[in-house]
Amino acid sequence: MKDYKFLIFDGTAFDKGAYCDFDTAASVLAGKDILLAVWNSDGSKMLAISGQQNLTINRSAETIEINSKIVEGQDADSSGWKDSVMGLKEWSIDLDSLWVPTSDSHKALANAFDGGNPICVKVYNAKTKKGLFAGLGIITDFPVEAPYDDSVTTSISIQGKGRLMDLTIHTIDTDTMPE
Repeated sequence: MKDYKFLIFDGTAFDKGAYCDFDTAASVLAGKDILLAVWNSDGSKMLAISGQQNLTINRSAETIEINSKIVEGQDADSSGWKDSVMGLKEWSIDLDSLWVPTSDSHKALANAFDGGNPICVKVYNAKTKKGLFAGLGIITDFPVEAPYDDSVTTSISIQGKGRLMDLTIHTIDTDTMPE
């Protein structure tokens, strides 16, 4: 990062750290830059979903209670408090989008839904060209909404199959981006 100096009205210079924190501003992500892409059916091309509006990445885990009864002569395991460990994890993605049935990405989603086939998805930062999350999922909901006084939209729900890879932690050699 360059060391910028700023001038105030009387011509006095001061350090950027006293006024502008570029490092913090650069580390915050804007939602408009985070997009969902899907690989086409033969895996030859990654397609950004056309018309994206809202994206939610859901990650959750079950809890398993590990409480036990007090047995005479032994200390209580939990001293009257519930105790838990993490169980199985799951993920899903919800995407609101304009409905663009002629786009390759919407055709790929429709084909996967109609055929009951899994899709390989990737969430990425379009500004930095870096992957954020990736995984295999199935489309569980794919409605098309056509209100009288608004644009035609779709709300796609994808249920994960196995692990959602966090690409901010687990880097990959080739971080492919949509065309």
